[in-house]
Amino acid sequence: MAPILDEHTVDFISHSAEQTRRVGARLGRLFTGGEVVCLVGDLGTGKTCLVQGMGRGVGSVDRVTSPTFTLVNEYRGGRLVLYHVDLYRIVDAKTALTFGLDEYLYGDGVCAIEWAERVAELWPDDYLRITLRHIDDMKRGVTLRGFGTQHEQMVRRLKHMAFGV
Repeated sequence: MAPILDEHTVDFISHSAEQTRRVGARLGRLFTGGEVVCLVGDLGTGKTCLVQGMGRGVGSVDRVTSPTFTLVNEYRGGRLVLYHVDLYRIVDAKTALTFGLDEYLYGDGVCAIEWAERVAELWPDDYLRITLRHIDDMKRGVTLRGFGTQHEQMVRRLKHMAFGV
């Protein structure tokens, strides 16, 4: 595990896709509704694996898959609705607004957005940014940073749950 950077940020190494899913599940158990998770990272860094874990953490029994061609998958049946958004094919914020991204950003469920950097100007003031990066074939660097009260508190709770600090 890498060091915790500050009170709103944690950085660590995931050694497998399953470990990335477990981190997502821990996050999912902390969600209370209204969270926005902005996922940033190159292809194959584990963004979908993390969202699969989030689905597990909110209690969804559905198989979480990437919504690259549908843009949004909704997972219901858990304690919260998980909106999984993939903006890989979206070129700008105006295009994202045409399919109603703003409704997901300000809804009661959890909105997890892959390729979120493409619409950074639409991010709310209170959100969780998760940056994933390749280290080698199996390992990924994962940095979580909370912005705004709700998501800063979530990062503190996650650090305590996962790292005991």
